[in-house]
Amino acid sequence: MTKIDPVLYPLGEDGLLVEFAPALSMQANAAAIACRDAVSALGLDGVVEVGSTLKSTFMRFDPVVLSHGRAEAALRDVLGQEDWSAVEVPVARAWRLPSCFDADFAPQLEEFAGLAGRSAGDLVDELAATPLRVLALGFAPGMPYLGMLPEHWNVPRQSALTPRVPVGAITAAVRQIVLFAVPSATGWRQIGQAAWRGFDPYAVSPHLTAGDVLRFDPVSADAFADHLKSGGRLIAERHL
Repeated sequence: MTKIDPVLYPLGEDGLLVEFAPALSMQANAAAIACRDAVSALGLDGVVEVGSTLKSTFMRFDPVVLSHGRAEAALRDVLGQEDWSAVEVPVARAWRLPSCFDADFAPQLEEFAGLAGRSAGDLVDELAATPLRVLALGFAPGMPYLGMLPEHWNVPRQSALTPRVPVGAITAAVRQIVLFAVPSATGWRQIGQAAWRGFDPYAVSPHLTAGDVLRFDPVSADAFADHLKSGGRLIAERHL
């Protein structure tokens, strides 16, 4: 087990960042999410935002209400209460999304499978059988990075950009999946598409957050279209 020694950094007059490791690991990610939840649970007056990245936790505060010194002391107190090398990710909400891996929905699946040294069918079966943790949100609002997949999924990004992938594109690289919440260019290969409407800031349905678990459920093109027509929402498998 790799020992995790969190490092605290000041970010200007109103921010603090805790980095749990120099590179992504599932344990560093679990620590970042657990720290996010622990800091949020303090309910400190003056805290404006608490979030997590792949391997760090960020706290932003109003220095008029909460001094930098008090904010740092509270965060250091949280850090001293856990063995971050062993902490478990908080109990998650679990979701699934109907997803299609037919050729029209997965234009680079065969290419990715060749680079991974597996058949396309084996990769889809493996992905469908793997509940993936939402490691972090980034790049665009509500856009999840999911992982980690086995080592044969450690395929590098493309050297050139795909000009546009659609909302719901399931893209893969470096043992992770990115589920596109908005249409975008990308260097990740599209290996499928989820029947998902993407991020809507005005939606009443829940959004994914770091620590959630998501499973891609392979369906036919007709079932894909039916789920989109019904709203394209996340389907709860366990909702706390």
